[in-house]
Amino acid sequence: MEPTIPNLLTIGRVIAAPLVVGAFLTLTRPAADWVAFLLFSAAAITDFLDGWLARKWGQVSGFGRMLDPIADKAMVIVAGAVIFYTTGLDPLVAAPMTAILLREVLVSGLREYLKGAEILSVTTLAKWKTTVQMVAVGAILLGGALGGGAVMTIGVALLWLAALLTVITGWDYFAKGVAYIRSQEDQK
Repeated sequence: MEPTIPNLLTIGRVIAAPLVVGAFLTLTRPAADWVAFLLFSAAAITDFLDGWLARKWGQVSGFGRMLDPIADKAMVIVAGAVIFYTTGLDPLVAAPMTAILLREVLVSGLREYLKGAEILSVTTLAKWKTTVQMVAVGAILLGGALGGGAVMTIGVALLWLAALLTVITGWDYFAKGVAYIRSQEDQK
């Protein structure tokens, strides 16, 4: 691994994921909510920065390409677990978060099966999906810190939008993956 700033930012995102849970294990609410919100927000910002800096500075690396989606998934999955905990499995939150988590696992499995086939490169809509997910989760964490209210309502609404984008992009990846698998089988 090259110790570049983009790679260090990505590693920081991986480290931040368990710290979000750690906030709730060590602090009382709402302090835990504030710490989780700040950690998650910083990690979400690094999600943009690491790739942007890597491209700008010519520091794109295999390590970064490998770890970046893992860091994204770690943040979303860990934050999803925290949100399940903090919202008491509220169906308005649990339903879209379950769709998001299921898609993340399924697409990761598909990518692993296809071993990096270029047909599953990240699409523009998938980048928007990630952005909406990050904003939604951040808003829900902030809503917890603020005791609910409008921020929580906006976060839940954005979570439903993120779930819709998640299902659409997941379907797109699976359609491409299945077509690719069929084409490979037809060549045998």
